[in-house]
Parts: sequence; structure tokens; C-alpha cells
Amino acid sequence: MNKYLKLALCILTPLLIGAVADIATATSIDGWFVELNKPIFNPPNYLFGPVWTFLYILMGISLFLIMQTPKVYARRRAIVIFVIQLFLNFCWSFLFFKFHLLCLAFIEIIVIWLSIITMIYAFKKINKTAAYLQIPYLLWVSFASVLNGTICYLN
Repeated sequence: MNKYLKLALCILTPLLIGAVADIATATSIDGWFVELNKPIFNPPNYLFGPVWTFLYILMGISLFLIMQTPKVYARRRAIVIFVIQLFLNFCWSFLFFKFHLLCLAFIEIIVIWLSIITMIYAFKKINKTAAYLQIPYLLWVSFASVLNGTICYLN
């Protein structure tokens, strides 16, 4: 497969998965979410779209770097971990925004955080740049975990 096509597919995959979750849960953001008690450090809603777009692009570039390495067990394992964390990320939107399960979403985001740590560790064995590209994602999910836990507590 052409290198640029592979890069595009690697970037589009997380972007599309994020877009599907966003479309499926968008009505809750403007309705139900507005009414929740939120902490003072809750960012404005307009910030989430650009941040997640940037993070999904970094995820895709990181995946591409892993896909460029020789086919070995470590690469296959890293890709599986990537897919798992992306699936968990997708599910969180539904737990929180669609089903309004704030505390279950909090537990799940902790699992996402752990999966990101695991992914960074697996990626670092293969390509350090791919691992380091995940640090903004880890930081954002760390913040989102605190935010989710606080919202769970306040509501």
C-alpha cells in the first residue's frame, strides 16, 4: 500500500471513530449536559472538538509509525492495544453522554487511562516517537478523568 495512503487511513480511522461517537451523542451535549453541575475548571464546550481532533490526528500518526515497522509480535501487540484503547474511548462517549452513566463512565475512563499507559509502553519498545506522540492524549485523559470524577460526585 502507498505510504501516503496508509498515513491517511491511519489518521482517518481515529477521526472517523471519534466523529461517529460525537454524532451519536451530540444531542445530549446541548441538552442534558448543560444542566449538570460542573466544577469551575470545566472547559467551555467549544474547546472539546478541536482538542479531540488534534489528539485523534496524533493517534493516527502514531499508529502509522508503528505500522511502518517490521511485522513482529511486538507490533501486533501494540496495534491490538491501540485498537482496545480506541474502542474504550468510543464507548466512553456513550456511557457518559448517551446513557448518562456518569460514575460508570468515570470507572471506564480510568481503564482508558490505563490502556493509554499500556499503549505508550508498547509503542516505546517499537518507536519512541510514536510513544511520545501519545503524551498529549494521556494528559488530556488525565484531566478528563478528574473532570468526569468531579461531575460524577457533584451529580
